[in-house]
Amino acid sequence: MKIPFGTISITEESKKLITEIVNSNRLSCGKYVREFEEKFASLLGVKEAVALSSGTDADALALAVLYDFGAQRGDEIIIPALSFVATGNAVLEAGFKPVFVDINRKTLNIDSSLIEQVITEKTRAIMPVHLMGKPADMDKITALAKKHKLYVIEDAAEAHGAEYKGKKIGTLSDIAAYSLYIAHIITTIEGGIVVTDREDFASILRSLRSHGRACKCKKCILNINSGYCPERFKNGKDIRFIFERIGYSSKMNEIEAAVGLGSISHYGEIITRRRKNLISMVDGFQRFKPYLTTIKEEAYEKIGPHAFAVIASSDAPFTREELSQFLEKKGIETRDLFSSMPTQCEGFSFLGYNLGDFPNAEFIGNHGLHIGVHQDLGDKHVEYFLNTVDNFLSQY
Repeated sequence: MKIPFGTISITEESKKLITEIVNSNRLSCGKYVREFEEKFASLLGVKEAVALSSGTDADALALAVLYDFGAQRGDEIIIPALSFVATGNAVLEAGFKPVFVDINRKTLNIDSSLIEQVITEKTRAIMPVHLMGKPADMDKITALAKKHKLYVIEDAAEAHGAEYKGKKIGTLSDIAAYSLYIAHIITTIEGGIVVTDREDFASILRSLRSHGRACKCKKCILNINSGYCPERFKNGKDIRFIFERIGYSSKMNEIEAAVGLGSISHYGEIITRRRKNLISMVDGFQRFKPYLTTIKEEAYEKIGPHAFAVIASSDAPFTREELSQFLEKKGIETRDLFSSMPTQCEGFSFLGYNLGDFPNAEFIGNHGLHIGVHQDLGDKHVEYFLNTVDNFLSQY
């Protein structure tokens, strides 16, 4: 049996839209991007959604909004030490300094008890990551942000469908960023999207994604295909060529939006299948303690079913690599469970952190892996995975 890490479902609706878009020659950011934004916002119950070219850009532009509210280049953003490297890259891309905090090993998320000690007068925001769809400790994080007058920006890249105390992840902060990459629940193949209830934030985001242009209304998409915009000319000038801020080139295109619209139309079905797979794996995995563990879903939350995390204990008679190789030989694709960005990713070495500074993040970087729970899998795949792990452990 094969258990691929990810999948993508391109619906018949999407295929029809793609054909229409290609035949229209209107391929850049346009009406289907707007429709996708509206449907994504409606799904979360937020006022605004701004579609972008990647999840990394979603993080970066969500942060870059802060320049309009007094932030300066080189100011500090607090993030967890453990995440996919895009989180740290995005902070640097936006012109800020990442300040790392170790994680809670049981949740894989930022340890909220360690945040306050790294807050300085240069701190502008806390960016929690809901890793593997597990909600971060948002009550404590938002309380700290309020106390120190900081913004909270959720990195919800892997948290489609996640909930925290009855509220949807992505609605618990000033602004939230999602990835729409191929492995994620709602996908546009590549792509990202930022959500917020603040219209001023959304307006700035539309400017940022198009080089910082002055025109940022919802109707004007700012490309050759956008047509007439009533706000295009002011004081006799074409404001498409007036640039109010340092910006990016981060627009989503129409073909990607078409894939995303199909993904949203089947969201309920996809999320149900993936959650069933995830919960079945979590329940069945309990028998592998103490050598192997995974994250737990608390009564007050719903984990977004992005993937299934596996952590080997430090006293296990085998390594993470040995388990991974065994699973791969049996047709089960695996991925390492990321690394401590500041101490296990060489690109961040210039920041001056040392191995041992983030012991919990480093432990997961050495002992964690994850596998898919996607909608093309079912009960037989879950059973096969659990039986395969059983067979591996029987050697010890």
